[in-house]
Amino acid sequence: MKILVTGSSGLVGSRLVPALRAEGHDVVRLVRHRSQLASDAALWSPAERQIDPAALENCDAVVNLAGETIAAGRWSEKRKRAIRSSRVDATRTIAESLAGLPRKPQVLLNASAIGYYGSRGAEVLDESSSSGSGDFLSSVCRDWESATQPAAAAGVRVVLTRFGVILSGQGGALKKMLLPFQLGLGGRVGSGDQYMSWIAIDDVVGGILHCLRGPSISGPVNFVSPQCVSNLEFTKTLGRVLRRPTVFPMPEFVVRVAFGQMGQELLLASQRVQPTALAASGYAFGFPSLESALQHVLAR
Repeated sequence: MKILVTGSSGLVGSRLVPALRAEGHDVVRLVRHRSQLASDAALWSPAERQIDPAALENCDAVVNLAGETIAAGRWSEKRKRAIRSSRVDATRTIAESLAGLPRKPQVLLNASAIGYYGSRGAEVLDESSSSGSGDFLSSVCRDWESATQPAAAAGVRVVLTRFGVILSGQGGALKKMLLPFQLGLGGRVGSGDQYMSWIAIDDVVGGILHCLRGPSISGPVNFVSPQCVSNLEFTKTLGRVLRRPTVFPMPEFVVRVAFGQMGQELLLASQRVQPTALAASGYAFGFPSLESALQHVLAR
């Protein structure tokens, strides 16, 4: 297939593109700056609602992973506007462009996140669960997913990949945790009772390939491991894998003071999410247990 990929230099995209090429697909990376252009890349400008028309010709699938990182410090109003715009405007640009093609791609696989559900304590959540309310991330995710509607209305199969915490030794949340844990300064966050829904980077890539191949898969798909754990369980397991103590908790008030709304919605939120759609479609997780996943991604 000819597959367009946005966000190809990010945590997921940098692993996905080689995997797609290994399967024999022709991958075209959509980039925003001329300095990033190469033989396998084409220009697009979400802010101006423009994509190089040549890139769209005879396209079979699109994987949209574009979006500013959400964990780069406190959320100012300017930062929140950038987080929203980088997701919603980019997705709308792609969806409207695909809807206008005479030959439309078979599938649009669009990134989303389990932030869609908000903080729900111990409630078990699957793809049929309602969106959260009153918080920033659930609002962003609702708008992000809604921006795919022009493509869906035009008959394109749309898959909404609601990513949990992605475990990778190369970046993301785990990479940020490593230094304090390696120094023996890690510990639970807040009470440690909040649920963490995680997934190994290998299963993110494997799940995306599975969804691209599966013509019956559409709509929201939770990209999380079947083994959801509490923050305390995650902390103890990471300490055990690294062979370091985990006796320095970060109290809730410190999280609120240091990180503000970002800390509240990312570090203290509780989301007990199940991968119901992936499991029902026959996907077999390579790393369903937390300890094996951490050992793999950290090469322990």
